[in-house]
Amino acid sequence: MVDTRPLSWKGFIYGAERMVFASTLSPLSNDDAHPLPAVLAVLGPCHTDREGDPAALFELLAEQYGEIYQLNMISECSCAICCDVCLTDSVSLRATARKIVVVCTYELMNEVSNDKRFTKAVTGALVEIRNGAGDGLFTAFNHEENWGIARVYLRQFQLGHNRLLMPAFSTAKIRDMFDDMIDISSQLITKWERFGPSHVIDPADDFARLTFDTIALLHGQADVDTLANCGLSVQEQNHSFIQAMADFLVESGLRANRPPLVNSMMRGTSAKYAQDIQTMSALVEELIAERKANPTEKSDLLNTMLYGKDTKTGKSLPEENIRYNLLTFLIAALLTFVVYHLSRNPEAMRKIREEVDEVLGDQQIQLRDVSKLRYTAACLRETLRINPTATIRAVEPVEDTTIGNGKYHITKDMKIAIPAARCMRDPTCGVMMFVLSSLFSRRLVLNFVLYQARRFKPERMLDEKFEALPPNAWQPFGTECEGGIGRPFAWQESIIAVASIIQKFDIVPHDPSYELELKQTLTIKPKDFFIHAIPRKRESVPLVMPTSELLQAHHGMKEHTTRPPVSDAEPKQPLYVLYGSNTGTSQTFAQRIASDAPSYGRCQTSMALRDAFLDIYRLQGYNGDAGFRYGASTYGRSCGEPADNAAHFVEWIRNLKGNEFANISYSVFGCGNRDWVRTYQRIPTLIDDIIVERGGRRLVERGAADASAAEFFQIFDEWEAKLWDTLIKSISGGLVMTAVDSGTARASDLRQSDTALGRVVENRILTASGAPVKRHIEFELPKDMTFRAGDYLAILPSNPVPDVCRVVSRFSLSPEQQITLSSVGPTSLPVGRAITVFSLLSGYVELSQPATTRDLRILSSVESSPTLWDYIQDLSSSYAEKVLAKRLSVLDILEDHPDIKLPFEAFLQMLPSMRIRQYSISSSPLWNPQRVSLTVSVVDAPALSGRKDPFLGVASTFLGGLRSGDMVQLAVRGSSAAFHPPENPAVPMVLFAAGSGLAPMRGFLLERAMQKKAGREVAKSVLFFGCRSPKEDYLYSDSDLKEWIELGVVDVKPAFSRSPDNSCGCKYVQDRVWHDRADINKAYAEHAKFYTCGAGRIAQGIKEVLVKIIKEKQNVDDAEAAALFDRATEGRYATDIFE
Repeated sequence: MVDTRPLSWKGFIYGAERMVFASTLSPLSNDDAHPLPAVLAVLGPCHTDREGDPAALFELLAEQYGEIYQLNMISECSCAICCDVCLTDSVSLRATARKIVVVCTYELMNEVSNDKRFTKAVTGALVEIRNGAGDGLFTAFNHEENWGIARVYLRQFQLGHNRLLMPAFSTAKIRDMFDDMIDISSQLITKWERFGPSHVIDPADDFARLTFDTIALLHGQADVDTLANCGLSVQEQNHSFIQAMADFLVESGLRANRPPLVNSMMRGTSAKYAQDIQTMSALVEELIAERKANPTEKSDLLNTMLYGKDTKTGKSLPEENIRYNLLTFLIAALLTFVVYHLSRNPEAMRKIREEVDEVLGDQQIQLRDVSKLRYTAACLRETLRINPTATIRAVEPVEDTTIGNGKYHITKDMKIAIPAARCMRDPTCGVMMFVLSSLFSRRLVLNFVLYQARRFKPERMLDEKFEALPPNAWQPFGTECEGGIGRPFAWQESIIAVASIIQKFDIVPHDPSYELELKQTLTIKPKDFFIHAIPRKRESVPLVMPTSELLQAHHGMKEHTTRPPVSDAEPKQPLYVLYGSNTGTSQTFAQRIASDAPSYGRCQTSMALRDAFLDIYRLQGYNGDAGFRYGASTYGRSCGEPADNAAHFVEWIRNLKGNEFANISYSVFGCGNRDWVRTYQRIPTLIDDIIVERGGRRLVERGAADASAAEFFQIFDEWEAKLWDTLIKSISGGLVMTAVDSGTARASDLRQSDTALGRVVENRILTASGAPVKRHIEFELPKDMTFRAGDYLAILPSNPVPDVCRVVSRFSLSPEQQITLSSVGPTSLPVGRAITVFSLLSGYVELSQPATTRDLRILSSVESSPTLWDYIQDLSSSYAEKVLAKRLSVLDILEDHPDIKLPFEAFLQMLPSMRIRQYSISSSPLWNPQRVSLTVSVVDAPALSGRKDPFLGVASTFLGGLRSGDMVQLAVRGSSAAFHPPENPAVPMVLFAAGSGLAPMRGFLLERAMQKKAGREVAKSVLFFGCRSPKEDYLYSDSDLKEWIELGVVDVKPAFSRSPDNSCGCKYVQDRVWHDRADINKAYAEHAKFYTCGAGRIAQGIKEVLVKIIKEKQNVDDAEAAALFDRATEGRYATDIFE
């Protein structure tokens, strides 16, 4: 049966058919009893009203044939699958049939994305583009030699990344181009500002020019000049190169869809096609000639292609292939779809604008800002999901195989087309599937999900949701290993451009009724889509002059900087630095480690940097007599396979059986990209784990850096600092250190003799961004220090640095100034020894305590202005209201009244000594007797006194700033005898808490969970917990509490003050207690014990609602209910109240 509906594609298809099960050989012939969607004349195109949108054809056929079908298409000459298409020799043009399998679901896309079973296929328009781009990176056939030079053979023959070109696209090189990209984006912003809000903008054209200019940076200064002169800047120039490029791409797509005979007859079109190729090639040849005539030592892309050698073959790229690759990189993706979707979705536009305003404000975007623009990145991801610029890609099987759980037979000579947009909108894909089938029919659910999948909704691509996607669910660039070496380059450019545009303009469509139409060259973009860029009414964002050396030189303002020489320290113990790297980033890090070694005067590399596989036998020869041998390994790779120069090493260590690394001390640092969720840090983790299993000793924990995050280099810096710190402690040298104090002098001066030094193990945030910060902090206790669940951990804190700086500024001191104190009477200040002003103010006195009446009397007696006495008297007469209630400190008063001539010594005497702060322990010794955890609210709130500086909690700010490894003066202090869990775990508990008051309750429940796991009979407890909302500060809800609920240890009954609809309409804990009072009565009848932890108002609210429950149950008045409460809770109710 023939379907005669018009197909939305200009092409030549003479048949399509459903795939058959593997038990029947495929491909099928047209004689088989399978319906064909269309039978088209060989010489007649498939005319439609959407000829520029070939993806529509695949969409239509998928609607009819389902998850997989087979196209029977007219092809070029039979040699077209292995060589260039001839432009002039009509004799060679022989029409042949080719059959293409199209997969239309996520499951099948995921399966054929396995690079071990399937490899890239060059078909259709890419074959035609070879006429101009030859065997460039994207158009080369797998068997061509230059493809081998330009690609790494992962699995010896299959897919990989460019050995020669990847260093030019390394993370470090792309980050180095950040300022250049800013400068070019600023030119675009300036252009739109100059033309004004009434100017009609063609975003596709301007973004193409932006992309061309940015890519030109890869080729160095001379190339930028040449390209600018040729019209590739954002100025209004219609240079022949851009027009030739556009015409060439369009015609390549059309040629791929015509029978060869028709192409041979269109002589005028072919002549224009050849001229366009000549125009592009002439420019590139000019660039190459210019570079050869004026060589430079810059490691840019052009130098890499001209002079680099393949690490596997030792060969360089032929000059013709260099020309092809330069043309390849100028075929750029566009940002137009992002602007289109944002202009059509006001809610998304509002959210991205709020994010840009919050992160950037009025400042120009910086490298550190990129990782903070999370919603912006989500908008880009969502745009690429709906409208991937490369809509269809093709693969071919390595050998005959089956797909679809063995249902469909695929032969080695078949091509498989993957319409990415269709597959990424598949309702069964993890991007959109909802669990609704229990409420509605599956068909209704799928229809709803399909509708949702077609909508632009960036929230589904945010952070954890994006990372939780199943393998290959989002692949607008191809698979992980196939995603393109220029992807980080394009991503950075896109973030900069979108953020800069949103920061400066409101984007409005020229035609509000515009409906999306597509236009295709090699990629796809909106057709006839125009916008207006209306400057936002806010302070102007600075557009700086070029900051990079490259563009500074272009503007004649290059600055010369010098770097101090590296010290030639005498070599000590050897340090072996090994790396595995394809892009060059890990190699750069390895060089950093080796270069830094001499400056520490401790260790020096005893051999040159080596690839990580090269000296296996030397490693095997290490022994204890050789002294300390340290190996620091850096490793980088995205797609989960070893880098080319690390493959042998990884294979070798995988096969070790003994303790080959028994005498080796080492550390590993891994580079990766978190976008590849399933394979992120796979190889570094593997290497690290195996070396430990084989006897190695870690110097520091494995470092892991995400190349897509702005903190990428900062993470390495921190890891390297830890490495050197460990090495310095481990390796003897000429510098001898003698400790004169164990680090407890401050505690001794402050008469806190029971404290000792504990080590911070972990410090993490528990709350969502924007919510008041609460942290989970774990400490390793000093030797012989024990605790019980419910005890306190006493912390000796330090003052917040901003507060210390306020004092230093007020008294015009240097924080590094050393002073010596003396006193005629007893004092807790450090006397008789030198101490810096900063250390004194940080650790020995309280700076934020409200001023006392004695302090006010002293201030009133100090020389000052005549009006001060009246002010002090007013404070004294209204002390509770104006000083205590507003927490007005002596420092606050001194800053507000700089005319007060108070000596620094007098100020010190007025301040109380630093005191211990107690926090409820949130763990149990049954979990770990040598480790305790705290659950802490970090106080950072507006000052009650009305000052602009926030009020910072002394201890909570101190705790919030701790990092793993920090040493802290602490002690365990016992709580009241009643505030501990019952000794008998069969006695149930009812727990009331809000916010960080959950701390002791977590310790109680953790103890019960450990008892339950040990096989003891444990009664189920009830936890009433109050917080803001389930998404902001529902502490431990997705970890500990979830586990304990499943274990049967506790029932949790939350109250969300800002989301009461999610907690049975209850805003506060006492509301939830009243709502579930039946559980209270039941627990009391089962002899439960009751515990409350929180602020005084929380405890009072809980008491009032418990009295109310008694009143209702016993039918008594208020007074009698209160009396019954006192009798009923004696010995069964304990509170821990804090303010």
